[in-house]
Amino acid sequence: MFGGGKELEESLTRTRRSFFGRIGELLTGGELDDSVWDDLEELLIKADVGVNTTVELVQAVRSQAAARGFTSPTQVEEALQSRLLSVLGAASDVPDPGEGLWVILVVGVNGSGKTTSIAKLGSLHQRRGRKVLLAAADTFRAAAADQLKVWATRLGTDVVAHQPGSDPGAVVYDALEAARARGVDTLIVDTAGRLHTQYNLMQELRKIHRVVKKQMEEAPHETVLVLDASTGQNALSQAEYFKEAVDVNGVFLAKLDGTAKGGIVFAIASELNIPIRYVGTGEGIDDIAEFDPERYVAGLFKDSSDN
Repeated sequence: MFGGGKELEESLTRTRRSFFGRIGELLTGGELDDSVWDDLEELLIKADVGVNTTVELVQAVRSQAAARGFTSPTQVEEALQSRLLSVLGAASDVPDPGEGLWVILVVGVNGSGKTTSIAKLGSLHQRRGRKVLLAAADTFRAAAADQLKVWATRLGTDVVAHQPGSDPGAVVYDALEAARARGVDTLIVDTAGRLHTQYNLMQELRKIHRVVKKQMEEAPHETVLVLDASTGQNALSQAEYFKEAVDVNGVFLAKLDGTAKGGIVFAIASELNIPIRYVGTGEGIDDIAEFDPERYVAGLFKDSSDN
């Protein structure tokens, strides 16, 4: 796992202290009766694990506890962690770019933290020794290209941009041509932040996807949906629409450090079968971590810095 800036466990502090860290306390009350299991369900739902996912998890752990005669809170907590890990699965592994040009299409709704997440992805690839180019295909909002250029300056990289209102497909076309000409390893394409219910803009997003694929059949190699972790269950409906529109194959969970709703990763993985690829662990450009299911689940329950 490649991480920088704040550690993944640190970014989970609010979720851990608000919900998951309290599970151990809940289970120390004595007998594992109905009220304990009901309270466990309530905690997980409040952490935005999702109703369906929570019910399945608790039923599975409860059945395991009954079958194996669990008598200690530790046994129940370990069983729950194991189940949570199985929900995330190994599919969360971040793909290896390998050699040649790697194209990342970044999508998301307004205010999700998309532009900052693009900068963090660029930083991650640079620290791998790759040459990065950004494409400002958000031509809908006049300031979008300027914001991307500010981040590009901090990264020490270039941006391919057209005038506001230009065809975003043309921007992507030129960016791919420039990437090949300049020997770029990673091209990251910004798109207009849009509500998932805006039909015309979603159609535009499909067009961008087609332009990329026409220019480079195997691209985009990653179509990353940026979700604001603090939006909780609203993230599910967003993810569903974007997945249908452009075949999203990974999620960047932004602003994880600022929310107690880190359980949303389980709902996304379980109900939508979209792997979490990256998490934003802070406000700095290096505050990004590749998603590691084992570290994530462990970090929800315990951290050495907690008292």
